[in-house]
Parts: sequence; structure tokens; C-alpha cells
Amino acid sequence: MNAGIRISEIFYSLQGEARTVGRPTVFVRLTGCPLRCGYCDTAYAFTGGVIYKLEEVLREVASYNPKFVTVTGGEPLAQKACLPLLTSLCDSGYEVSLETSGALDISNVDARVSRVMDLKTPGSGEVEQNLFSNIEHLLPHDQVKFVICDEQDYYWAKTQLENYRLADKVADVLFSPSHASLAPGLLAEWILRDRLFVRMQIQLHKYLWAESEGR
Repeated sequence: MNAGIRISEIFYSLQGEARTVGRPTVFVRLTGCPLRCGYCDTAYAFTGGVIYKLEEVLREVASYNPKFVTVTGGEPLAQKACLPLLTSLCDSGYEVSLETSGALDISNVDARVSRVMDLKTPGSGEVEQNLFSNIEHLLPHDQVKFVICDEQDYYWAKTQLENYRLADKVADVLFSPSHASLAPGLLAEWILRDRLFVRMQIQLHKYLWAESEGR
């Protein structure tokens, strides 16, 4: 952390996804990502950003007096400084979640963090980047997310759900329709038809702030 951490933005908003959906949350968006998913809505975070010292991040987060903090990207784990940042946020008493692609090792993430691991479906264009060994490191308070672009993605995600017994490993398995590709009602019908033990979600922020990229 002596060299700092590159951050695209720190902002206060409602959580749009996962278990704390709707909760006021501070988001710390780190710059950089080794993946290029076809549906990505935060490409502006691939480059640029501002170098922060750890204490500067903590001070800005504290200014919002939050309960929930989400570290996101880009791919936050692409920066080594993400790990001490996560630990410092936990030490500060926040409920901390990490949004990660599942392509990078999660084993060293502070165990207090709720890891929301996004396994990349074929429709993302990055399915080969999945690091399936991460699954053995998941804890009961973690979450696994699948962004579903089409029926092929749905069956692929269903196979991973069953083969890895994900619903028994984590707090929630999240099935999310790709906002521009799949009608939410259709995904809901498939889940009900197949009696899947998953939580369907839509991106709340896309409906509240339709013109705001990434929020």
C-alpha cells in the first residue's frame, strides 16, 4: 500500500445487486480489469483513475458514515493493494463485500468479507477465464453470481450449480439476466420450471438511474 491504490471513483448509492440490494452503500471502484466481458457496463474503469493512500480511502468512506461498503471494479483483485484495503475496511467496522470476477485467486481475501464471485458464462465471452479452484475457498457468507445472456448460459449456469453443489456452499446463488440481452420474466420462468434453489435478481440501479453507467 506504500505505492497507493488506483481508484476510479468512491460514491454513495443504493446497492443494486446481491444480498444487500437496496441498502445505502459506499462503493469503492478500483481501476483496471484483465477481462473484457461483452456486457460490461463499467469500461470507464479499465484505465485512468487516481492514486489514493489507504488512509485517504478510509477517510472518504467514513465521511458517508455507512454500514455497508462494497469494493468493486473493474476487477479489484487485479491490484495487490486490494487485500489490505479490504482488511482495513473490515477493521473499521463496516460490513464489507467484494465484487470479483472469479478469474483471480480469492483465497487470501479477509474471511470477514462477503465475496460476490461472478462466474463468467459463455455469453460473457470470458468463460475460459474462470478459476474454478476458487470454489473450494468459498465460505457460507459468500455469494456466487451468474449473468445470464441466453438459454445456453442458463443451462451452463445450472450445470455449475449442480456439479459444484453451490447452493450448499454459499449464502446465495444469484441468477441475473443480462440487462440488454434477456427478458427478466423469461429467466424467472426457467428458474421456476426447473425448481432451482437460486435467487433471481435484476440490477436495481439500471431501473432507478437508467442513464447512469455503472450505478
